[in-house]
Amino acid sequence: MSFLLEFLRSPLTVGAIRPSGPALAELATASVPATGCPVVLELGPGTGAFTAPIQQRLAGSGRHLAIEINPRFAERLAMLHPAVDIAVADAASLREVLVQRGVDRVDVVVSGLPWAAFDEELQRNVLSEVVTVLQPAGVFTTFAYVHARWAPSAQRLLASLRSRFEEVVVSRTVWTNLPPALVYFCRRPITVVDESFGGRSILGPSRAEWPVPQAASRCADGRSLEWKRLQVRGCRSAGPVETRRLGRRERTRQTAGGRTP
Repeated sequence: MSFLLEFLRSPLTVGAIRPSGPALAELATASVPATGCPVVLELGPGTGAFTAPIQQRLAGSGRHLAIEINPRFAERLAMLHPAVDIAVADAASLREVLVQRGVDRVDVVVSGLPWAAFDEELQRNVLSEVVTVLQPAGVFTTFAYVHARWAPSAQRLLASLRSRFEEVVVSRTVWTNLPPALVYFCRRPITVVDESFGGRSILGPSRAEWPVPQAASRCADGRSLEWKRLQVRGCRSAGPVETRRLGRRERTRQTAGGRTP
């Protein structure tokens, strides 16, 4: 399969004319634990540049899930790495994919997504999904090309990462990659809690998007409506779950009343 051909077919979803090199792949997957039974989610694996080193680090333990929007890439990946649970889906719906597989939280998210090709809304939606499913002590890694680091879309991505994670570490430049790239290591996802809903976590908006409390805003019991930024350990969104059978497969999704914003 030609990576360049797939790029020409769909440049906005492939995002590059060649896969990442082994040095970048090793650095981007360094946060995957080599011990224990971690749950690892890979976004946009493409032809598997990051998939192989993730599998090597897991060494048969844990669980490795991948979400790929390109069906040709997904088919090839399934043949090369049968131990990986691959879903042909959009990364913006990753929670739905995980629910279908009985997964609530993941320990590591490794992204090969073409962020520079995403508009602001899509970037926000995907990052909100990542923050929602990541364990409080989990790690999110993604990469950026050095030559495009100062482009508006790249700056927007970095600002979004810093608004959603308490720690964002920028790696050294991998000069051997073509083009040269660097990795963002993001830890301690930030969540927002609305106390008017019994302390239930409201996940998704960045700090810049949090609503400003108004003195006149009152709940039904007369209390002031306050939004607080807190670190929530193991807090989960609550809400009814609706299951529908589509053909031979069950699809589980949260209904609108229980969906977090």
